[in-house]
Amino acid sequence: MAKSYRDLMVWQKGIQLTTMIYRLTKSFPREEIYSLTSQMRRAAVSIPSNIAEGAGRLNTPEYRQFPGVARASNFELQTHLVIARELEFGDVGQIDLVEGLSHEVGKMLFATITALNNSDKAVIVGNNRPLTTDH
Repeated sequence: MAKSYRDLMVWQKGIQLTTMIYRLTKSFPREEIYSLTSQMRRAAVSIPSNIAEGAGRLNTPEYRQFPGVARASNFELQTHLVIARELEFGDVGQIDLVEGLSHEVGKMLFATITALNNSDKAVIVGNNRPLTTDH
């Protein structure tokens, strides 16, 4: 059984996604530092942060809202990536990799949300070890 949110594959992938976003946005125009760059970084950071915060809750009802917030942040990030691509900011290959990872994280978040909504004792898979949350 996983003992920590750090054992959750979705959290690990969220951290990877966040670091990729920071690297991608380093090459964005300087005048974007307080707009698109900032928005993308904040949305990315929100994903693993909400996974961790949810895992820290004492019961499943409290936990339920946080993967949904992480999923919404992921959708926001995907929108920012479309805008960056349209404006020709960043390396296209990097954007492709980030979008792929974002979609993978999205699927994992959806599975987490589904598991939380479909059981009294939710099982969230991380590295083939379950993290359980009780009411």
